[in-house]
Amino acid sequence: MSRANTTRRDFLKTSAALAAGSLPIWYTSTSAKAFSFKAANDRPVFGCIGTGSRWHGLGPHALDFGECAAVSDVDANHLAEGYKLMYEGQEKKGVNREVAKYEDYRELLDRKDIDAVIIATPDHWHSKIAIEAMLSGKDVYCEKPLTLTIEEGKQIIATLEKTGRVFQVGTQQRSEMEQRFLKAVWLARSGRLGKITKVSCAIGGAPTSSEIAVADVPEGLNWERWLGQAPLVDYRANDIKSDGGYPESRCHYEFRWWYEYSGGKMTDWGAHHVDIAQWAIGMENSGPLTIEGTATHPVPYENGYATDDTRYNTATEFNIVCQFPNDIELTIRHDTDNGILIEGTDGRVFVSRGALKGKPVEDLETNPIPEGALVELYKGREFGDHMRNYFESIHDREQPISDVYTHHRAITTCHLANIAIRLGRKLEWDAESQTITNDSEANEWQAREQRKGYEIVV
Repeated sequence: MSRANTTRRDFLKTSAALAAGSLPIWYTSTSAKAFSFKAANDRPVFGCIGTGSRWHGLGPHALDFGECAAVSDVDANHLAEGYKLMYEGQEKKGVNREVAKYEDYRELLDRKDIDAVIIATPDHWHSKIAIEAMLSGKDVYCEKPLTLTIEEGKQIIATLEKTGRVFQVGTQQRSEMEQRFLKAVWLARSGRLGKITKVSCAIGGAPTSSEIAVADVPEGLNWERWLGQAPLVDYRANDIKSDGGYPESRCHYEFRWWYEYSGGKMTDWGAHHVDIAQWAIGMENSGPLTIEGTATHPVPYENGYATDDTRYNTATEFNIVCQFPNDIELTIRHDTDNGILIEGTDGRVFVSRGALKGKPVEDLETNPIPEGALVELYKGREFGDHMRNYFESIHDREQPISDVYTHHRAITTCHLANIAIRLGRKLEWDAESQTITNDSEANEWQAREQRKGYEIVV
């Protein structure tokens, strides 16, 4: 595909990107809906940062739409696996491209031949890498939850607006699962349920652990760098398997159950379900009025901080109530079947990754969703998987279905829920100014101190 002259409409759409640097050489004004990703010149070149377990799902699929030039990870074992996955994957597709390996992701970002990055690191690294990637002229796909704090979301948005990059968040429920969630959102927003009164997000509880002793850092793991902005602490691990089948530790998959690196189930599954819930009630660009709830933590707490550093510390059980405008209540809970229950004055629907049910769903047999309505909700795009949506967005220079703005609002609700249960008090939130208005101490929890050398700079 040759480069095409841009029209004024194309220029207006891409001016922010041009301000940050020239567009990739394969850019054209041709509609992305006809974009085949087959010709070599049509395929963006991407780099992979974080090549652990999640990358095994993202990486091979990204090769359907682009070519991988480099991988990066602070664990040499993950790095070797990521390299093998990408090199052999491209070889099977007849792509003759060397794949470089870097422990330091900044070497990957320095490469001018890389157009985009896919980030699948632990949560506490997401924001810093994503911001630096945008500043280096790269488009970004980053797994959820995008941020460790509310402040990081504000920094990402500021950087996005400064650079004009394309940014997809890995909340795949917006694209996949046979569009069940998209249909549920449409039913709620179209009035088929009447006035929405309540949305319940059941996300499951988090695991507990045994007492995890200090252990030797595994060979090949740069533990100090893995910690990044988090406090410098001893590596801990044992041979007891968690519910997810991984050894109990402070590292790799089990990082989710430590507030130092993540937010527990609240920001893990909450990132998915609260996102859909706020979209369904028309609050995808706003937020709650109040947040309060109860929770059980697996270790003692004092002033919002765990006093035992030998065990997982995120909430294992919780019931959060968020009051939204228009007298809508949104709850986040650990119990009941995983999924979202949307209730209105004229009906209710339940949606999960495996089901969409309720009388309004049954009524679709005689009163179907109008043709084109779901496509319009999906930003006018053809349905496809989440990764394809990212690469199509890179091509047409428009924000993908899971944009930074709406994700920031949804994950802010999750962060506020964690602040409320850690401090044990009700919070009042001004969504316009993004401020906790009734509690100055709680408002300071929007950010956290970052370890020297790993600060986020916008």
